[in-house]
Amino acid sequence: MDSHNFEMPFDPLSVGDTVPEEASFEVFQKEEITRMSFKDLRGKWTVVFFYPADFTFVCPTELGEMADMYEAFKKEGAEIVSFSTDTVFVHKAWHDQSDTIRKITYPMGADPTHEISELFGVLIVDEGVALRGSFIISPDGVIKSVEINDNSIGRSAKETLRKLKAAKYVSEHPGNVCPASWDEGGDTLTPGLGLVGKI
Repeated sequence: MDSHNFEMPFDPLSVGDTVPEEASFEVFQKEEITRMSFKDLRGKWTVVFFYPADFTFVCPTELGEMADMYEAFKKEGAEIVSFSTDTVFVHKAWHDQSDTIRKITYPMGADPTHEISELFGVLIVDEGVALRGSFIISPDGVIKSVEINDNSIGRSAKETLRKLKAAKYVSEHPGNVCPASWDEGGDTLTPGLGLVGKI
């Protein structure tokens, strides 16, 4: 019998795939435990942010940086959902103990069954923890960007925000593309034969 709360795709999700709406999970947010699904996130940009485990070392630096920039993400119409394979109760204990984690007001997703980590292809099966995976998802549920790092390599919230803005820009300006290191207000490109060999 399938133990997942949704139909698992044959392969893990990647760029261009649609995240199943019915995939659901518990979250700890603002001193409350609730249940959420990806259907609840439709209609807004979403950053899904996996990390290996609570009460560790690199993880709080990443999560704290995302917390510091949460308002900037919300200004772009985006939600952040972090995930580890810990339970919501471990999230609460970490939130209560750590000054850095106490700053977090975005939903902290719990994945003790490993369903969500498997779905996104970040689960280290023999360790039961997730790789450092970041996924930018469009309002219609399509994955636009994937970054997966070894667990010894921390990520940059500023770079995740830059990529979110680029994804939003090309979504709102069909036919345009963002060149290397593009940032808000920078020049974009319109692909065509006229550009071939001239860049």
